[in-house]
Formats: sequence, structure tokens, C-alpha cells
Amino acid sequence: MNIAIVCYPTFGGSGVVATELGLALAKRGHNIHFITYNIPVRLEALNDPKIHFHEVSVPDYPLFKYQPYELALSSRLVDVVRSNAIDILHVHYAIPHAYAAYMAKKMLIDIGIQIPIVTTLHGTDITLVGSHPFYNPAVTFSINHSDRVTAVSESLKNDTLNLFDIKKKIDVIPNFVDINKIKNKEKPCERSLLAKKEEKILTHISNFRPLKRIFDVISIYEGIVKKVKSKLMMVGEGPEKIKAIQYVKEKNLEDKVLFLGNSNEIDKILCYSDLFLLPSEKESFGLSALEAMANGVPVISSNAGGITEVNINNKTGFVSNIGDIKDMTLNALTLLKDEKLHQKFKKQSRIQAEVFNLEKIVNQYESVYVDAVASIQY
Repeated sequence: MNIAIVCYPTFGGSGVVATELGLALAKRGHNIHFITYNIPVRLEALNDPKIHFHEVSVPDYPLFKYQPYELALSSRLVDVVRSNAIDILHVHYAIPHAYAAYMAKKMLIDIGIQIPIVTTLHGTDITLVGSHPFYNPAVTFSINHSDRVTAVSESLKNDTLNLFDIKKKIDVIPNFVDINKIKNKEKPCERSLLAKKEEKILTHISNFRPLKRIFDVISIYEGIVKKVKSKLMMVGEGPEKIKAIQYVKEKNLEDKVLFLGNSNEIDKILCYSDLFLLPSEKESFGLSALEAMANGVPVISSNAGGITEVNINNKTGFVSNIGDIKDMTLNALTLLKDEKLHQKFKKQSRIQAEVFNLEKIVNQYESVYVDAVASIQY
């Protein structure tokens, strides 16, 4: 198949999933066309003849206070579909991507081209942006006019059905991780570069938005470091980072809490981590938690959204109510102080991650593509 993938090219979960999915599909012989405003951060295979990148350029017109990205994207989609005989559009996020894809689809019909749209819902497009009354009609329209719709968790599917008047069937296809890729990687560095031998390593990875509860992460660590020698690795960029750095300075924790910025080498950080902290107040799936588990890192998390479908309480880690810093701290200490229990959870984390192995999930997407293409009436 010739498959066009529309996503955000950023470090967020949707962009990561879309990119990794495209790379996996290319390995299976499909021609993959990424269409976005920049090269996706995990796209490392532009020398692969099966991988193509089409930039969406938005002209800067003084007439517009905000440049019309949806218009530029829909026009670019028409151009790419016509020039590359695209069989299917797979868009990640209902708005603006599914909305733009629908406009492109209608334009293509006028020139005799029928193309199906598969829309994958990731979370923010539903629980934050889409739930706003201003955007609700556009999200509802975009989902109902997609040919196939998928959501990354049962929790997100239920949220979508509760928030919108959806007529389409929503299939749950979870996010994934490439287990074999992780297994085949060698330890990239000496652990001593990150922490002393007697220190535990705790890690948090996110986009540092308020809903990730960055200060809960640091508060949990403050409770841990009083009882267990440890360091905290904060990976990512976002609006809460500057305030978090200032807080760490005020608490004299600068030598204990390290801000590493965005990284394309998450596995290199996780392979030496002892515990992963994810106390989010909203989380449609929890891809960073899954990546941690695939590296054998138990997870201390909230019970937000789809996290509990990934992190199994008292098996791969512990789950607490949102904002319950005390309980999360106690759970973390339980694992860090009991080496036998910690090793057991590490093993169980790897086993649970196998449920979300890349190969299984790609099979599901391929089935959706075949079904969507077959549904087009010529």
C-alpha cells in the first residue's frame, strides 16, 4: 500500500507512535508518506526508499492573525495523494488533522479520486481541545466522517463516546513499543555517569505541561531521597520546566534533580533507571510508562485515564489516586527498599510490555487499512 501519515512532528506520544508505526510499515514493504510541517523527531530513515517526507508550508499572509494551517495541510494532502497514488490517509488527532483530511477528501472526489481516512484519537484532541464547546462540533464532524476510527485505550474510547455524539464504531488499538529493538541494544554507557553506585535512579519523561503534575514528581522524589539515596532524571521540555528548575534550586536539590531536556535516546536513560514516576492528572495511555516497562523499569503512577491499562497495580508498579503524593512516595519506597520485590516487578514489567509489542499492533492497523480501502464505493 501507499500510506500517507499525518501527525505532529514533536516529542509527544502521538508523534512518536505515528512515526514508529510508519517505520514498521515500511519494513513490511509499504510506501510511507509523512505529511507534516517538519520532519518527525523519531524519523531516522529518510534514506529508506520506502520512507518519504512531504513538508506542509504555511505562507505568511499579513491578512491573517493566525496562519491557516488546516487549509495548507488539506491542499498539501491533495497534492501528495494525486502525485503518489496514495491508497489511504492515516491521520493522528481529530483536529486539525482529520478535519483537514476530510476537506482534502472532498476536493479529491471532485477530480474522481476516492480515498479512505483512518483517524486515530490520542487524547488531547478529545479530553482537552475537543471537549471545549467551541471545538466540539468540529471534532464530532471529523470523527463521524472518518472511514475508520481508532483510539489508543478503552478509557479514551469511553471518553470520546461520553463527550461527543459519535455514530462511528471506535476500535481500540493501543500504543506500542518495539521490544526487539530494546532487547538488542547494548548498555550504552557506564551507570556511574548518571549516579553513584549506592544511588537509585528515578526518571520522569513528559512534555512538562501542567496536566503532567511536574511538581508532584519532584515532591514524590523529595519524600524518597530522605529515606533512599537517589537521583531524579527529568526528561523533556515544556511550560512547567522553568518553574520546576527554580523550585529545585530553592530546595537545594540541584545536584540531585537533573533536567536533561528532550531526547531521542530514551532507552539509554531508561536502561539504568530503577523507577519511573508518572503522576499525571490526564493520560490517555501512558506511552512513556510503557517504554519504561519495556526496559524493565517499574512504574509509580496515578490512576488517570488509560494508565491503569498499562501499569498493572501491584504487578508492574503501583497505582494511586491523582494527587496522592504520600501514597506514591510510600509505594516507591516499598520497591526501592526491597530488592527481591523490585527485581520481581522489573521482570513483570517486561512481560506486561510484551502485550503491546510493535508487531502485534501493526497487524491490527494493517487490518484496519484493508477494511477501510475495501469499504470505498467506486
